[in-house]
Amino acid sequence: MCPYIRFLSKGNFSIILIYMSTDLFSANLTKNSPLPDRLRPRDLVDFYGQEEVIGEESLLKKAIASDNLPSMIFWGPPGCGKTTLAKIIANLTKSFFVDFSAVSGTVKEVREIITKATDRQKFQQQKTILFVDEIHRFNKAQQDAFLPAVEKGVIILIGATTENPSFTITAPLMSRCRLVVLKPLTVSAVEKILKRAIKSSVGFGGRVIIEEEDIKRLANLSSGDARTALNALDFAVNATKAGEDGIIKLSAEVLTAALQKSRLLYDRAGEEHYNLISALHKSMRGSDVNAALYWLERMLAGGEEPLYIARRLIRFASEDVGLAQANALTMAVSAYQACHFLGMPECSLALSQVVAFLAKAAKSNALYRASLAIRQDIKTLPAYGVPLHLRNAESDLLKEIGYGEGYKYNPDYEGPVVQDYLPKELKNRKYFFADQSPKD
Repeated sequence: MCPYIRFLSKGNFSIILIYMSTDLFSANLTKNSPLPDRLRPRDLVDFYGQEEVIGEESLLKKAIASDNLPSMIFWGPPGCGKTTLAKIIANLTKSFFVDFSAVSGTVKEVREIITKATDRQKFQQQKTILFVDEIHRFNKAQQDAFLPAVEKGVIILIGATTENPSFTITAPLMSRCRLVVLKPLTVSAVEKILKRAIKSSVGFGGRVIIEEEDIKRLANLSSGDARTALNALDFAVNATKAGEDGIIKLSAEVLTAALQKSRLLYDRAGEEHYNLISALHKSMRGSDVNAALYWLERMLAGGEEPLYIARRLIRFASEDVGLAQANALTMAVSAYQACHFLGMPECSLALSQVVAFLAKAAKSNALYRASLAIRQDIKTLPAYGVPLHLRNAESDLLKEIGYGEGYKYNPDYEGPVVQDYLPKELKNRKYFFADQSPKD
């Protein structure tokens, strides 16, 4: 760390400010620090991936170059570079960087940070970048603590979240920030990161040998998460004995054991939950059995509650199959019962059976469209009364005023009975069309 001394005078008072400039990346790092932390890039040269966000012609790259950054929300999956990009930005600008976690931090601490940022702006003419990791962990009332400071430019807020900001970040805060969407890293980007870890002095300094195809496989199985790939590599290296020449040779088997399995991004309460159930639903609707079974297994592997999936299948049986194959509802209810009786993993095949059945079944959304049309009429039209002839005459008084009068009891007639069942205002209204298909 290098000390900086600044003298300020105001009236009869002199102030001596002594503060330390710390390399954001080397602070508190040791050889025992996790590999992802040691390898964190210091500049954009070693920042792989996210070309759409930080490419040469991107607005963010130009904002960094001009040192005129807006407040931003970084939204992306784990291990895609949100924290690293925020720290690189701080290093490339003249701003003071504050690293804050919404998991363990409090609103009181936020206010203290803002107070110090105000003083820093006043006495040192220095901007403050407040990086808030997991910003979605702050509830909407807590997020309001950022608003005045962001609006006045006291802090440049960079929030990082894995959750959809539309659901987790307040509208007032979002309106004051730019949304930056980061995607899972490509296999190529993760490969570059792994190769840098092998060669770099802060990584393994060339003491590790891995076959090219094994690097590609590890990158592929990391599901776009650089942290997962690096942690697996670190574990494999530490668990392997070096040869007499000091070189560690990693086999595919060791790397597979270190990774255990590909990381399946799945949040039962977050956006990926809805993404996957949507993919399952639409694959069944499109009669793609293979895709439907794949998304089912993805959900189960991610830890989804099987009863939730079974409930969605029941809904699908009525909404998308309907009367085109009436036993679909019975099948779906049976799957729910099987899940209730057996639990995981035994009930997985029952779910697979019904998913495949529903995907292959003939489809009709006639009932669904009829329900929507009826709900629209109920919402926009008056609540018309039940025709008198359809009402039960529960007393002599009701009979006298016409309840039940003229009603034709269908079993007493041969063939169709002609009488109205809808209110007269809706006479001849059509809601259900048996030949209606989902594509109409």
